[in-house]
Amino acid sequence: MQTRKLIGGLTFALLAAGLAGGAMASESQWDKNHPRREEVNQRLANQNQRIHKEVREGEISHAQAARLHREDHQIRQEERVMASHDGGHITRADQRALNQQENAVSRQIGK
Repeated sequence: MQTRKLIGGLTFALLAAGLAGGAMASESQWDKNHPRREEVNQRLANQNQRIHKEVREGEISHAQAARLHREDHQIRQEERVMASHDGGHITRADQRALNQQENAVSRQIGK
């Protein structure tokens, strides 16, 4: 009887530990898909497409496109650094700063 209780207790402990580990895994997945990060990265992807379109249409040169891509790349790198400092997500202040930088690049596209 003692052995049965011990096995039942160990099974419960292992099950509880597995559930806690699953919760931690979903938290890290949530951080990767955090809405503020998704919004910033979606804007960068849209700007990338706009840059390519402007080059195809002859609105900007390849050199101008390369400069804009570099600026976007720097913004993306900054977003990743910010996220690494805040547990996988960015704060509202981080998002605001990144959006301001994206706005500056956006205004340069198609001038």
